[in-house]
Amino acid sequence: MGSSGKRLATVTTTLTFEKFWQWLGGHANCILRAGTPEAVLLDHEDFHWTLVTEADGTLVVQLSRAKELVGELVVFPSEIAYVQAEAGEAEGEWLFECVVENEKAREVAYHFVMAHEYDDAEHRREEKWTH
Repeated sequence: MGSSGKRLATVTTTLTFEKFWQWLGGHANCILRAGTPEAVLLDHEDFHWTLVTEADGTLVVQLSRAKELVGELVVFPSEIAYVQAEAGEAEGEWLFECVVENEKAREVAYHFVMAHEYDDAEHRREEKWTH
């Protein structure tokens, strides 16, 4: 199987949403794509990501070009049971899926494709593009 080019095993890591969101705050510039089953925001070299926590606890992922909002994703953290992370389909991409569970179903409500896997390091603030 090693010569077929297929991955031998997929390792999935599970995180709490709180831990993931805190980590994501230090890696916003590493987001390649973010979305829901209905919509996806795609990164571009002229865009930058901003993570906002509103007063009511609602979380917002914004994608902007300079000061112009390109799109935003509203995240309701109370609905998320956990986040699962695994290597993405493309080389160098990592998929983080925010999973909602109830008695009837388990579904991915939000997803983030990152340029690297989960780690404890935070990128330096100087690496963030500011306006």
